Amino acid sequence: MRAFSELFAALDRTTSLNDKLAALVAYLRAVGAADGAWAVALLSGRRPKKPVNRRIAQEALVEYLGIQPWVIDASYELVGDLGETCSLLIDTLRPVRATDVAHAPLAEWMETRLPAIAALEDDAAKKRRLIGWWEELSQGEIFLLQKLISGGFRVGVSESLVVKALAAVACVPVTVMTQRLTGKWAPTPEVFRGFLEAEGGARRDVTQPYAFALAYPLDQAPAELGERAAWSAEWKWDGIRAQLVRREGACHVWSRGEDLVTAAFPEIAIAAVAAFPDDTVVDGEILAFENELPLPFAALQKRLGRKKVTAAVQAATPLRFLAYDLLELGGIDYRDEPFARRREALEGLVAGAVAPLGLSPLVLAATWEDLAAAREAARERGVEGLMLKKLDAPYRAGRKRGDWWKWKVEPLVVDAVLIYAQAGSGRRANLFTDYSFAVWRGSDLVPVAKAYSGLDAGEIAELDRWIRAHTKEKFGPVRSVEPHHVFELGFEGIQTSGRHKAGVALRFPRILRWRRDKTPAEADTLQTLEAMLRTP
Repeated sequence: MRAFSELFAALDRTTSLNDKLAALVAYLRAVGAADGAWAVALLSGRRPKKPVNRRIAQEALVEYLGIQPWVIDASYELVGDLGETCSLLIDTLRPVRATDVAHAPLAEWMETRLPAIAALEDDAAKKRRLIGWWEELSQGEIFLLQKLISGGFRVGVSESLVVKALAAVACVPVTVMTQRLTGKWAPTPEVFRGFLEAEGGARRDVTQPYAFALAYPLDQAPAELGERAAWSAEWKWDGIRAQLVRREGACHVWSRGEDLVTAAFPEIAIAAVAAFPDDTVVDGEILAFENELPLPFAALQKRLGRKKVTAAVQAATPLRFLAYDLLELGGIDYRDEPFARRREALEGLVAGAVAPLGLSPLVLAATWEDLAAAREAARERGVEGLMLKKLDAPYRAGRKRGDWWKWKVEPLVVDAVLIYAQAGSGRRANLFTDYSFAVWRGSDLVPVAKAYSGLDAGEIAELDRWIRAHTKEKFGPVRSVEPHHVFELGFEGIQTSGRHKAGVALRFPRILRWRRDKTPAEADTLQTLEAMLRTP
């Protein structure tokens, strides 16, 4: 694990993408296949299960160092990360001695040591095991170990950077490596060696999806994209992006998060088997649909995570899969074809299909002005806006600026009061960056949303200083603050919710601006949000 802890430290101490890429490439070239597989899994976001809970780790630290619990709390408040808290306190109060156990490979930790401690039923035994590891590891390794144990392993590396590093080591195009990492795979030596095979050498599981094409938010006037006739327009649906992979008489339904969700949507898989020929892959959106209109996203959540969906659940949440792109047909890869050609073939494929399969309709408008007028009706239709797709663009993995744009309607807005704050993670672990907001219900403030984005670095620093000076109460990592600051929040939608004290939930809330011109008394009320529920 020492080599991986050194890689982790190298990635964490730089913001340069080139330096991160160089560190990844050097590590992947030097490491064995077993450790390489686990490194790729961890760095690309495949988090391990938590083998030891936070309470046990903190109790072990108290026993090992002979300190009071408040010392841990105070240290955590300063650094904002339990792994860093543990490693710094141990290194300061009980100097470590690195022994041969430090050289145990990463794969051994992931496949043997961590599962073994998780299997221990006695808390005292878990603490003894954990303390034994602390005594034998270096500070950097303790930090990494606690990250793995907490299940909150994160480092400033995107999956795309891992893909680039693997592609550089294997000497294959990034597009090839992107496909190799798409879908489900196990962190085994065989899989890692397959990643690094020459182009055309690695065999792909035919049931896996293709890497999804993604869109950028439109950040310019549509007319700046050029001639209207060069672009296709569709509604931007608020559902679950999915690919239907029809192989060997079966259909596999994959979400954009690369989760196999066939069991949650069996009627879609059954319909696809009946309607599509073998070796066909279709991209589209799964929606809860009723009376020819999409239902709120919350309706779909009743299906997610289920291993079996009963007939009653299917009847309560009728579905529709709206197809909007064709990636493969009859074993022929269509991804390099222009969108206009893919759309034409897709229309022919879906022409004979019946519900729950359907075709995402084109939004017909002769000019950009006409299209803008159509977009104004998006929210009434239960959609988020428009998707613009260049007719001559291929289907390319990831976000490729200029191919696809999402032209959303303007967000719903509400003025809300800051009432809680929590420290961030990673490089923002020392700053309060995660905020909770409330609106008025009579004379009380009721929380309605959490938001983590929308302020610049200067505003975050200013607000952080204010939060520290105006904290009313502490609840673990959360601080209750005086109701003083008002913020304008934007969100995509609103729905009733029995899980929230206010009775409503906001979809994708974010900070639009700091309303320094408003007092808390001028913030919005719950009635304002309830009125939005009744407005199409």
